[in-house]
Amino acid sequence: MKSNFQHSLRLAKPQWEEESELLLEEEKQESNEIMLYNDDYNTFEHVIYCLVRYCKHHPFQAEQCAYIVHHNGKCSVKTGSFKELKPICEALLEKGLSARIE
Repeated sequence: MKSNFQHSLRLAKPQWEEESELLLEEEKQESNEIMLYNDDYNTFEHVIYCLVRYCKHHPFQAEQCAYIVHHNGKCSVKTGSFKELKPICEALLEKGLSARIE
C-alpha cells in the first residue's frame, strides 16, 4: 500500500514543467501574424514604404515581402501579440493595403 506522501509526489509537477507550460502559453499569445495580400492597385514602392514605416522592416526585407505577396498572393509581414499588431494592421489598411491579423 502506497502512502499519501508518495501519491502526492507523483501528482506534483516539476518546476521546469510549469515554467515550460508558461512559455508555451506566452508563445500562443504571440503567435498572431499580419498577413499581407496581393492586390491590383498598390505599387511595389508604396507597399515597401508601408512595410518599412509601419512594420519596421529593413528596405531589403520589405522588398522581398512585396515580391512574395506579388508571386504567392500573400505573405506574413509581422508576428506578435494581437494588441501589438492591431494598430500596425490598421495603419496598413488606412494606407490602402490588404492586410489581416491571423
